[in-house]
Amino acid sequence: MALGFRGPVRIRDTSTRLGLRARLIFAFALGALILSIMLAGVTYGLVRENVLRQRETAATQQAFNNARVMRDALRTARGDRSSVLQSLQIAGSRPVLYHRNEWIGIDIETGQYDLPRELRTAVISDGEVARMRYVLRGETRLAVGVPIPAVEAAYFEIVSLQEVDDTLDSLTVALLLAALVTTVAGAGIGAWASRRVLRPLAEVSGAAAAIASGHLDTRLEDLSDPDLAELVESFNHMARALEERIERDARFASDVSHELRSPLTTLSASIEVLQGRRADMPERAQAALDLLVADVQRFQSMVEDLLEISRFDAGAARLDVEPVRIGELVLHAIGTAGAGDVPIELAEDADDLVVPADKRRLVRVLANLLDNAERHAGGATRIAVDRIDGGVRIAVEDAGPGVDPEDRERVFERFSRGSAAGRRGSGGGDGVGLGLALVREHIALHGGTVRVEDRPDGQRGARFVIELPGLVA
Repeated sequence: MALGFRGPVRIRDTSTRLGLRARLIFAFALGALILSIMLAGVTYGLVRENVLRQRETAATQQAFNNARVMRDALRTARGDRSSVLQSLQIAGSRPVLYHRNEWIGIDIETGQYDLPRELRTAVISDGEVARMRYVLRGETRLAVGVPIPAVEAAYFEIVSLQEVDDTLDSLTVALLLAALVTTVAGAGIGAWASRRVLRPLAEVSGAAAAIASGHLDTRLEDLSDPDLAELVESFNHMARALEERIERDARFASDVSHELRSPLTTLSASIEVLQGRRADMPERAQAALDLLVADVQRFQSMVEDLLEISRFDAGAARLDVEPVRIGELVLHAIGTAGAGDVPIELAEDADDLVVPADKRRLVRVLANLLDNAERHAGGATRIAVDRIDGGVRIAVEDAGPGVDPEDRERVFERFSRGSAAGRRGSGGGDGVGLGLALVREHIALHGGTVRVEDRPDGQRGARFVIELPGLVA
């Protein structure tokens, strides 16, 4: 199946700064909070209305009963009016009598002026039974007025609603605590639900990471969830297509490289014959032969690099591990690269460092780094070897233009020499961009890392750093 490329597909990001899991938890918590507030509001309103209605009904019935008692007492003139009022007083209430333009009761002045004007007017002037809730000096009260026209009087009873307010305050606190607990419970349910909902996405993420690390045969298991089955099928289809494409490209590179070796061998043999007759050639023919020799050597190096890369792609690369003395390895690599004048600096504790490694591959790594410095920076200026925690660090420095920060990962990609390739020395066009890619593959096979950074002394140039684990001595 052929794959067509239409350029990058942009997926619109409609998310906020919060992650998907955080948004799910927040949504559950917010929903629980809103629901609990609504339920708390309805509960508070119903309880408040019911409690106040019961209290008002009881106070009104009590005021009517006390008004009849006061009417009978005033008709028969039995006892002192203040004494009768005092006998009618119960906890939380204050009786007040208005009789023949005179206010009588417990704390008469306070009782008179504590009554709202509207209530007094309705009861005394209009002769109507009335009740009113009001707040005086921070205390909620209920006043009930009953006219007694038979004896030219009016009976008032002031009832404190402070106990009701305290009950409602306690209810408010309880409802707020319940809302808080509900919100926390909603967040907990959201966290649990988000783990279950996002578990398939975590599996997709893990599978994608595995594919990115080179395990191209990674697939997602089929799910019974019909909503996720399409996602699983699409991912597995993508993974299969990607694996087929990479395998096809790898086979193509390997096949081409193998096919090129035979004509290269013939061409190299022919060049050796021509070099044997070099002395018989005119000067222009000798110059052309030199150019041909250099191009054939470059071509041969490129084919070998392609074959090496294809072995990595096919998973056929294997390490031939043996104890390697780092000092001797560096000298061997310098000789291989033909950079005999590069100074080597060994740390005091790095004179006899030995690591388990594939000597051929490490020599190739250092030779590639030295060759890269020669091509792009006029040659390496220093090789430094240091002991690190549990391993060894080898740094190759040059005095070239350096590597831009945005290119420091890209230079290790295949056929990529960074945006500075055209200006990193006169030899910038000689490479094909496989040397550093092979460096990263070889080092990764050893379980190490490679990176490029600025020189620590602040001077112009680049510093390629290799770190290898598994120090023996």
